[in-house]
Amino acid sequence: MARDAGLLVDAGIVLVYFVAITALGLYMGRRERSLSDFALGGRRVPWWAVMASIIAAETSAATFLGVPGEGYTNQSFAYVQLVIGLILGRVVVGHVFLKPYYAYKVYTVYDYLGVRFGPSTKSYVSALFLFMRTLASGTRLFIPSLVMVLAYRMFVSGGQVRFSQQAVTTVGPYLAAIVVLTIVTCLYTAVGGIKAVIWTDVIQAGLMFGGALIAIGTLLIHVGGLGEVIRAVPQLTTHEGYFLHGFESAALATWKAHHAVPTMGVWDFVKLILASDYTLFSALIGATLGNMAAFGTDQDMVQRMLTAETHQKARRSLITAAFMDLPIASAFVFIGILLFVYYQQEPTYKPTATADVFGSYILNVMPVGIRGLVLAGIFATAMGSFSAALNALATGATNDWYIRWVRGKTEAHYVRAARWFTVFFAGLMIVIAGGFAHAKVTNPDLRIIPVVLGIAGFILGPMLGVFLIGMLTTRRGSDPGNMLAISAGLLVTVIVGKLHLVVLNGSASLLGIAGTFEQPAWIPDVSFTWWGMIGALVVFGVGVLFRTPDQVLASAAHHARQAQTAGDVPLALREPPPGSSAGAAMSPGLGDRGPRPTTRRG
Repeated sequence: MARDAGLLVDAGIVLVYFVAITALGLYMGRRERSLSDFALGGRRVPWWAVMASIIAAETSAATFLGVPGEGYTNQSFAYVQLVIGLILGRVVVGHVFLKPYYAYKVYTVYDYLGVRFGPSTKSYVSALFLFMRTLASGTRLFIPSLVMVLAYRMFVSGGQVRFSQQAVTTVGPYLAAIVVLTIVTCLYTAVGGIKAVIWTDVIQAGLMFGGALIAIGTLLIHVGGLGEVIRAVPQLTTHEGYFLHGFESAALATWKAHHAVPTMGVWDFVKLILASDYTLFSALIGATLGNMAAFGTDQDMVQRMLTAETHQKARRSLITAAFMDLPIASAFVFIGILLFVYYQQEPTYKPTATADVFGSYILNVMPVGIRGLVLAGIFATAMGSFSAALNALATGATNDWYIRWVRGKTEAHYVRAARWFTVFFAGLMIVIAGGFAHAKVTNPDLRIIPVVLGIAGFILGPMLGVFLIGMLTTRRGSDPGNMLAISAGLLVTVIVGKLHLVVLNGSASLLGIAGTFEQPAWIPDVSFTWWGMIGALVVFGVGVLFRTPDQVLASAAHHARQAQTAGDVPLALREPPPGSSAGAAMSPGLGDRGPRPTTRRG
């Protein structure tokens, strides 16, 4: 009886969360009269709210439940050293990327590419973003839907449940949970726009981090304090418990044995660095460029920065959020280390898969009330990243595509279009998530999540490369050259990331073809932390071979001057100024992070 009452308390907490977050989103976004309000919040959102929204957007339910698995597996904080690159990458974005975005008053970052290079580059990269974000966000719905189904079973049955990605054997429960999560999130996102997203993110970020701290507290109580943790994980008393430079004796010995080399040459050291996930090199180089890509070129992340009043306030939001990621990442990795100690002491609910260790603890071990708060934190992280993706996709589809072909309509018409695009992408994600659920039920061993969520890693690097051409050069890059460069970057990234092997082997299995396709021996293994850098370098190296046409430079200067006097309307709807055949050449480069008109004759 007492247990039933406790389950009702947990269920009540989760229900109150859903009602409250929906009401808040609808209230904060009740006055969306223009696309500027819907997509940019009128550029009046406080910097600290933008900061909280960035934190919420970059943290999904997969992160909430998955990052503890890193601490659990490695019994080390080495994963956290990637935050070094995260901070460095965002500092570069804040000082190089944001000012040009504000100078042109862009609605999406792909507007900048249209101004700097031409419409083909903008369309290509915008289409890549729409594809990447729809697929990745759709599959991410699997984790919170799994939690919702298992929590519902626990509330109904009144007993423990086995937390596992194979625990649900029919598609129906998944679909029901996916639809519920999507409808709630889509409702306040479609009605309230970016302001609803940001202000609900503020609450969701607090719930997310609060849930992590609560979990740490309960775990410390269950394992007997920090002393027990140090005794169970002695490497926390050495540097290997906190960071890895990549050349530890154990790593070198393993590499030599695996590759049958008696001594390490220069190329062996390079291959070791490229193949390692968490080293000082990947943190300082790979993660830096990866985060420049994520926070400088992905509309999902950049859009909330564009809601700040100035680029300086947007920069403050971005960099402050980066430093906040250090304690957040540390907290989730520490949860994993604590779970390792807990399951050593009490293996009753220890799951088979590492990815399930935190979920099993939450549902089966956490005290009443606290469990409800942490479950609300999981749904908060899921809905925070999901609502951000929906709004970014709707803005991208409306601004980059719809307005280009449907002109002369009222502001209210474009707001309605953005709301319908929100609904459209929500429906599309239900289909994607439902398809993935069906695949998991029919083939439980199918590992689609690492591939599909890795799509961002394959695409963001080449996207960064073309942005770097625009930001770091003044007269390099063109529409035809960028199309070639981006395609080359995508191809190289797919090969080093072995995505082609996944597709080929999967197709061969379906067609009944025997044998396995393997990577040629001369191509080194490359960790996911380096994919973004490789894609960016290929695109930049190819793209700078092409010169920007003079008429494109002149048009960019017109756009820069016009942005200073025109209202905050979509770039496609701004009329060219009189005498547009004469203009000024400009390009915001590294030493000139904003428009600098220079008079041209003729």
